[in-house]
Amino acid sequence: MLEILNKKSNKIIFFLICIIAISIDQIVKLYIIQAAEKSNPIFETKFIDIILVFNKGVAFSLLSFASEYLKWIILVMLFIVFIVIIKNKEFFDEYYIPFALIIGSGFSNLIDRFIHNGVVDYIYWHYGFNFAVFNLADSVINISIALIFIKYIYKRKI
Repeated sequence: MLEILNKKSNKIIFFLICIIAISIDQIVKLYIIQAAEKSNPIFETKFIDIILVFNKGVAFSLLSFASEYLKWIILVMLFIVFIVIIKNKEFFDEYYIPFALIIGSGFSNLIDRFIHNGVVDYIYWHYGFNFAVFNLADSVINISIALIFIKYIYKRKI
């Protein structure tokens, strides 16, 4: 009985984390959009700038020529990943927190595509080399993937 409650609570926590990730990311993006109306770049240093950019493609603006279809492709992909994660119960129970962050952040970027016709990116790292402009959701996705790999590798070594 306790195991059933624990698995049910994992799903509740999963959905709550998804909603929190979407909410925080959208609030930050709304602030960036409003700040960029006054000044763009919003903030500049030697290392990093905060500058509003609407990315119509995926990572590094790849596939930007397909921006109108890209949002639908990404929507389908997110739902497929979500279903696969939920169906694989053992994997879900082991990694539900980082997957919630990935799904929530992915949906937040998808919301941007429908509302702004591109993902709201604003962090521009340019110290030592010029890097692509990215956002909080992108960072959370990358950190979550790293956590899954680290946990998986650590678990395998034991």
